Amino acid sequence: MLEAIAVAWLLLFFGDFLSTFIYHVPEHVFGSLHLKTHHSWKKDFRHYAILTFNPQVLLDGILGALPYVLIAVVLWSFSPIGVISGLLLGQFHVWWRHISVLGWQTPKLINIFCQILFVTTPERHWLHHHKTNLGFGDIFTFFEQPAQMWLRWLRLLRIRFRYSRI
Repeated sequence: MLEAIAVAWLLLFFGDFLSTFIYHVPEHVFGSLHLKTHHSWKKDFRHYAILTFNPQVLLDGILGALPYVLIAVVLWSFSPIGVISGLLLGQFHVWWRHISVLGWQTPKLINIFCQILFVTTPERHWLHHHKTNLGFGDIFTFFEQPAQMWLRWLRLLRIRFRYSRI
């Protein structure tokens, strides 16, 4: 049982780390897929995740989830139950963090519990929808500051790349 819990936690931790630093933050700097499908002012959660069958939305979701799947493959031999539990918890968190638009407000006790565990709440994720330079880390809030430093560094890299091509 303890092994399954450890594997689930490792999957969520390393999946969130890789998804944040290899896909999410670079997509904010160099890409447009994530920004068009997830941060467009024309979309709300129901349109983004439920009502649309737009291939770009599906591709963005797949690319964001790919690190979790890769980590799941690595961890499978340690605990299949832990891997399945981690993937289910991750998917539950995707749904949960997007319910702010439906009028949800996280109860105070759950909010305190999430702060202690550094878990992103729907309100914190909604901040990222409105201020795309804040609230990185899909599941864990402790990736916020390193992600902001990574964002600034990648932006400088992009500017340097542009000027080197002139």
